[in-house]
Amino acid sequence: MLSPPKGKFRSLDTFNESLAVGYKLLPFRFIRLDSNRYVLTNEVGEFIVVDDNTLRELVSKVLQPNSDIYNDLKAKHFLFDDDSNVALDLLSLKVRSKYEQLSQFTGLHLFVVTLRCDHSCPYCQVSRQSDDRLAFDMSKETAAKGLELTFKSPSPNIKIEFQGGEPLLNFELIKWIVIEAERMNEVHKRDLQFVITTNLSQINDEILEFARQHGILFSTSLDGPEYIHKANRPRPGDDSYTRTISGINRIRESIGPDSVSALMTTTEKSLGSVKEIIDEYVQQGFHHIFLRPLSPYGFAIKTRWYERYDVDRWLDFYFEGLDYILKLNKDGLPFVEIYASIILNKMFSPFGTTYVDLMSPAGHGIAVIAFNYDGEVYASDESRMLAEMGDKTFRLGNIHKNTYEEMMLSDTLLDALEQSITESVPSCNDCAFQPYCGSDPTFHYATQKDVVGHKAFSAFCRRNMAIMRRLVTLLTDDADARRILMSWVRI
Repeated sequence: MLSPPKGKFRSLDTFNESLAVGYKLLPFRFIRLDSNRYVLTNEVGEFIVVDDNTLRELVSKVLQPNSDIYNDLKAKHFLFDDDSNVALDLLSLKVRSKYEQLSQFTGLHLFVVTLRCDHSCPYCQVSRQSDDRLAFDMSKETAAKGLELTFKSPSPNIKIEFQGGEPLLNFELIKWIVIEAERMNEVHKRDLQFVITTNLSQINDEILEFARQHGILFSTSLDGPEYIHKANRPRPGDDSYTRTISGINRIRESIGPDSVSALMTTTEKSLGSVKEIIDEYVQQGFHHIFLRPLSPYGFAIKTRWYERYDVDRWLDFYFEGLDYILKLNKDGLPFVEIYASIILNKMFSPFGTTYVDLMSPAGHGIAVIAFNYDGEVYASDESRMLAEMGDKTFRLGNIHKNTYEEMMLSDTLLDALEQSITESVPSCNDCAFQPYCGSDPTFHYATQKDVVGHKAFSAFCRRNMAIMRRLVTLLTDDADARRILMSWVRI
């Protein structure tokens, strides 16, 4: 074999020597993953798992140039050297992309058209009223002011979501709001969407035809098999499950297979039955499930259902469910756990999220706003639920008394946003999972009477840290799981 001509090529050592002048660290955080490994994350959520010795070498700046780990850390913007003078520009571009959605401002507008409901769910977060109490219906005048404020948002995407109570008990107002919003949008030219959050007990042909004509989607509650759903969501006639399943099928037949989604809430009765709950979703033709814990609002507090299980029991439930979903996928059935997919999208997508709980600053007011039946305006649905318990800490104002500018520039909103920027929140600012997490001010105020909250005692923090650790471990150690989890990105 011929040797290369002298003078044309230099030895590999020559290039390593040129890099040996050193490298500089870019901002990153780290946290222990297990007994011998750490997960490192940077400002835009790039992550890498290293052992204890590698972390020490990295921060001591003695990593061997051109080693595999050196190149990985360099490519993911944990370090830079003289050979990568665009690193800071790339990192700043990625940061801008992550926070781009904040500039679009409020996209989701909740219209609480009534507090009346025909169910008596003991974990209800809303503090519902009986279905004959018309005083708890939103008026047309209040709805009109709500629409006026809705279109003041600069967001190109406007979603109006009807909530309650059971919103279909005030369907005439829903019809008026939809028609009026479409009329107003002829001028504003937004991407306008409508969703009705309903238990489906009141669904009928008139509602289905109106929804079909106006492209309205439905969101409902399905807590699992019949014995769980009926126990969690009782109603007169003991037929809540039958009505829900019938309503799901009627919507699909009338409007389309993807026109209805479902959410479940984990109660004490759910804890030992996560596989049965997932199987119910599969049987009913859903392709995903959101394994949600109870929230500390409304009747969930009054009935003390929120206290019936702790974080550790819920995490056991969640991880059993996640493992089962991964097994379903490995067996050939595509199925997604929604909360994991939201976190994964924050990890791997170049863009941020509009999921309020995992935004920084929190999405209160700037991603979602709630117009209550009585004209009161709140920074989120949870803020509204807290108010129904008698605490109006997060009340922004009143539709009939305050201007849009007064509410959106109020100290109530701005203080909550300032204190929910995770980059500066104590314990969040140096946590490796900060790029994927949020700091829910309403939850922490409800549970600790402090908007920031003490993270060492935060159920929100414990749940998220445990889930993120598990996801990073699966992505790193299980090739099949990684393939499945990566397929959930951008769901």
